[in-house]
Amino acid sequence: MTMLRSSLSFTIFTIFLVFFLSSTHFVPTEAYGGASANGNITIKWDVVSWTPDGYVSLVTIYNFQKNRRIQAPGWQLGWTWAKKEVIWSIVGSKTTRQGDCSRFKRNIPHSCSKNPTIIDLKPNAPYTQRIANCCRGGVLSSWFHYRPHSVSAFLISVGQAGTTNKTVRMPKNLTFKAPKALYTCGPAKIVMPTKFITADKRRMTQALMTWNSACLYSGAQKLT
Repeated sequence: MTMLRSSLSFTIFTIFLVFFLSSTHFVPTEAYGGASANGNITIKWDVVSWTPDGYVSLVTIYNFQKNRRIQAPGWQLGWTWAKKEVIWSIVGSKTTRQGDCSRFKRNIPHSCSKNPTIIDLKPNAPYTQRIANCCRGGVLSSWFHYRPHSVSAFLISVGQAGTTNKTVRMPKNLTFKAPKALYTCGPAKIVMPTKFITADKRRMTQALMTWNSACLYSGAQKLT
């Protein structure tokens, strides 16, 4: 059963990878908000498909800060899973630790960690591991200075999770780290689903579910 779930999950994951490689997405107005006049880092999760044991999600990081860029060695994004979720596969980034996957006899997940930490891939990442807005080594420009490089994204297939809007659980305790900067992230909140438009501008779709978290700069700190 585990093999069947992971195989189906990977198939759907691949289909949506192709979709997002050939499309662009709108930024929801919720992302521009925040308690600081200097802007924020917004983390957005778009559930784009349900799988037999979880979902596929596009995770996007927006640097809406006015005068602060994220420098090398880049951002680190972390959270705590609400239940016993695992990451079957991921494109555009990777986790720093796999965690304990000993309960899986075959088809080992990318990560079984309860508290995964995600980092961006380097610019020389293979084409098969890339999606739009990934692979700049975690470096982000400011949205107000150079918009094309102020966004980072990765595609993630989550297993052992909820499979509907009512049963899925948002990750908790989100953390965002950057070199010499400390951020405090608010809880993830459900917002209006993101709308996507295909490259030929002839069809529009929307996420099955979307949630946001805003992270505010709260001081200087070295990245560990």
